[in-house]
Amino acid sequence: QVQLAESGGGLVQPGGSLTLSCVASGSVFGTYRMAWYRQAPGKQRELVAYISRSGNANYADSMKGRFTISSDNAKNTLFLQMNNVSPEDTAVYYCNAWTALMGTREYWGQGTQVTVSS
Repeated sequence: QVQLAESGGGLVQPGGSLTLSCVASGSVFGTYRMAWYRQAPGKQRELVAYISRSGNANYADSMKGRFTISSDNAKNTLFLQMNNVSPEDTAVYYCNAWTALMGTREYWGQGTQVTVSS
């Protein structure tokens, strides 16, 4: 069982920056693909970015160049640096851990609200 706890959400002005954090309850990097998803009101949850088991970062096309995903493996922490945000980035952001090693397992955090508004 993996528990994920997000933090760092809040209110940010358009054009501003915000960094989200996700702390995992155990050692996850190398075993799980670690990802950020988001869900805006009235919309489906969508993938923002992920770090593969091998450590490669991948982004949804619309997030490239503005968002940066990174990790501190020693602290079991995943980050999402969000730059030049716009109101369209307003959503609940979720941390996700997924693996198909020795059976498929997937875990979600409770989410953290990001609101972009002036």
